[in-house]
Amino acid sequence: MGKQKIWIDKLMRTFQIRNLLLRQALAECLGTLILVMFGCGALAQLVLSRGSHGRFLTVNFAFGFAATLGILVCGQISGGHLNPAVTFALCLLGRERWRKFPVYFAAQTLGAFLGSAVIFGLYYDALWDHAGKLLVEGENATAGIFATYPGSHLTLVNGFFDQGLEAFTVGFVVLVIGLSMGFNSGYAVNPARDFGPRLFTAIAGWGGEVFTTRQGWFLIPIFAPFLGSSIGVMVYQLMVGYHQEGEVRDRKSKELEERDEGRVKLTNVTTKDPLKEDMV
Repeated sequence: MGKQKIWIDKLMRTFQIRNLLLRQALAECLGTLILVMFGCGALAQLVLSRGSHGRFLTVNFAFGFAATLGILVCGQISGGHLNPAVTFALCLLGRERWRKFPVYFAAQTLGAFLGSAVIFGLYYDALWDHAGKLLVEGENATAGIFATYPGSHLTLVNGFFDQGLEAFTVGFVVLVIGLSMGFNSGYAVNPARDFGPRLFTAIAGWGGEVFTTRQGWFLIPIFAPFLGSSIGVMVYQLMVGYHQEGEVRDRKSKELEERDEGRVKLTNVTTKDPLKEDMV
């Protein structure tokens, strides 16, 4: 045990990262990997088993619990954003530095890419057995396991509103979003969660069609969540946040004023009058 402890200590010292931002980025990468791995894993079971090992409800539960688990794993280190739209909104509010945004975005996208790679490896045989080839569209399509694609009824304009509205509610519960808004396009809500796996599927065998299908649909889940999260944050701040934060600020200001007044009174009481001292 003594030698083992020494080796473990050496490894820890060798691989220890002291740069805080890099540590936070790695945490976001791992958290997003967990989100995609468990969420897309549940979706893979549903699609590849043709409904015998899952339902739409179970997929929503899986994504909800996966998001919770991802936040628990990395939340204390990085804040548990798991989503560039969340990071963007926090930067917009001034609660995070803007230099974090591109670093978090890259780390979250990498985590989603790796999470989809894990599911691809796990279900590799089942993916090929499902239709004999990897399809983006059609009855036996499997690309939708990893990234979101619009329903046949959905236009690009409606799709942009759909993705933006879902990102607007991203601060609530992923499960609720899926249960109420998942019909149109699978509620990506998360640019990294959609783009990372989409990029992986393009490399893994589905080809460039994952980017060209439905008139470049892939751009909608990337840009719409940023707009939706920004609007959502502003609406919340205007209706709730500014007022609540203002009360706290006013209370602190009042406490400081009362404290300063108390100090002035105490100073006046303890200060001796020179004229009285001369008379004595």
